[in-house]
Amino acid sequence: MITQSRSKQARKTINTIARKRADQAPLMRKLRCAVYTRKSSEEGLDMDFNSLDAQKESCEAYISSQKAEGWVPVADHYDDGGFSGGTLERPALKRLLADVTTGKIDVIVVYKIDRLSRSMLDFLNLVELFERHGATFVSVTQSFNTKDAMGRMALNILVTFAQFERELIGERIRDKVAASRKRGKWMGGWTPLGYEVRDRKLLIHEPDAERVRAIFRRFVQLKSATLLARELIAANERNRYGHLLDKGVLYKLLNNRVYVGEAVHKGTSYPGEHQPIIDKKLWDEVHTILKVSPRKRAGYARAQTPALLRGRLFGPDGAAMSPTHTRKAGRLYRYYVSQTAMKRGGSDCSVRQAPAAELGKIVIDQIRTLLQSPEIIVQTWRAAHKQGRQISESDVRRALLGFDDVWSELFPAEQARIVELLVERIDLHPDRLEVTLTIDGLTSLCIELGATDVVQQAAE
Repeated sequence: MITQSRSKQARKTINTIARKRADQAPLMRKLRCAVYTRKSSEEGLDMDFNSLDAQKESCEAYISSQKAEGWVPVADHYDDGGFSGGTLERPALKRLLADVTTGKIDVIVVYKIDRLSRSMLDFLNLVELFERHGATFVSVTQSFNTKDAMGRMALNILVTFAQFERELIGERIRDKVAASRKRGKWMGGWTPLGYEVRDRKLLIHEPDAERVRAIFRRFVQLKSATLLARELIAANERNRYGHLLDKGVLYKLLNNRVYVGEAVHKGTSYPGEHQPIIDKKLWDEVHTILKVSPRKRAGYARAQTPALLRGRLFGPDGAAMSPTHTRKAGRLYRYYVSQTAMKRGGSDCSVRQAPAAELGKIVIDQIRTLLQSPEIIVQTWRAAHKQGRQISESDVRRALLGFDDVWSELFPAEQARIVELLVERIDLHPDRLEVTLTIDGLTSLCIELGATDVVQQAAE
């Protein structure tokens, strides 16, 4: 009995001691750990087990080894594939920083410190942000303690070497590109219209190459990038990437020395491995024109493109219609194209373009009809009197009725001047044409026709 009593007393004592120790032991705090992985290039990311997976596996194994310390992995993944360590503009890193800021993460685990950043300044800013929000930073393969001065110095040295390595890699890449360009090799980038890339070489794509030659030849004819761009936009011409050949794209195309078989690096040209699309003679003709100031070329283009209704013609949406022309099978076709169609495409405009000759004839016929109407004759005579003009109603009638006889004898430039004098606005609709005349212009015309014979002298 005595032995059994002592045994019960011993067990009771042991239980009491165990409870006291349990009460004295501190509670284990869970530390939420986030794994961050990064790879600079996208090469190999489509493999079943890539560099990001290898980094993640090592980091997760390290977290498991610290389970006794309360480390637990978070469910989210922070993987940046194809992003440089020299910038903080990375989607997964931004999500990681947002979660650190909101207190969702206690430990950031990376395979090497350069996975987080290769910039000394960026890295120090990141570590400061982690410390400010109570988060710690751990590298699996590089052991250091940032709680003392020696550890912080070791960290700074490691980051400095990471930045040095990044800059060294950049220099090697730039040197390789420069050396390759000097040998005429294609080093990637946007493929010019007229070529295609096979085995990292530029090869001529004949259908597109012929389009490029046609553009160069047409520019020599028009001597105006503005007029040529209008034609190309009206024809919905696009480059390999679906961009309309507007004025900006056109200038880049006309100045691209790839078309004469050259490789350019930082403004210096070298003989290229690829075949040229444009011969040297045509290239020189184009660039002789480009050396002339745009203002002079615009004046030449206007002189070569008579436009009777320039500045007076508007489409159904109120947008101006600009004169242009094209040549097919040796024949020249002039027409007016809507600015809306040029900027947004033909689908946004009910009247996309109109033939210049037919439209000019219709407008002149309407002007002739209006000039013979009694209302216009009376309004013109009254306006002349308000201006102090000494002219009778019969003189006005005779001058306006004689317009038909004079018109056919005028030079095109003078005809355009008369239309500009008479017409205030022309509105073109799908089913009709509205011509608005200016009374002041009619008065001036009457003075010229009836009193000073300026128009008749111009015809002579």
